[in-house]
Amino acid sequence: MGDISFGEIIVILVVGLILFGPNKIPEFARQCGRAVNMFKKGLKEGFDDESKSVSQSEKTDKAEKAEGKEQAPDTKSLPHQ
Repeated sequence: MGDISFGEIIVILVVGLILFGPNKIPEFARQCGRAVNMFKKGLKEGFDDESKSVSQSEKTDKAEKAEGKEQAPDTKSLPHQ
């Protein structure tokens, strides 16, 4: 189930040729190629934006930790309760 045989692919192509005609098939293929390229470009931009935000938040976390260490009170001089 889920496996498509070579014969089934041929039937799908013949039905597509009958429905759309030989002139529309290349135009349809071009549009599909453009859609795939736009999808890949969008994924790449999304991953780039995510990696930039992660690296920026890491820098912010490091800066906050560094400030926290400088401003932390000396806990050794505080009495234990």
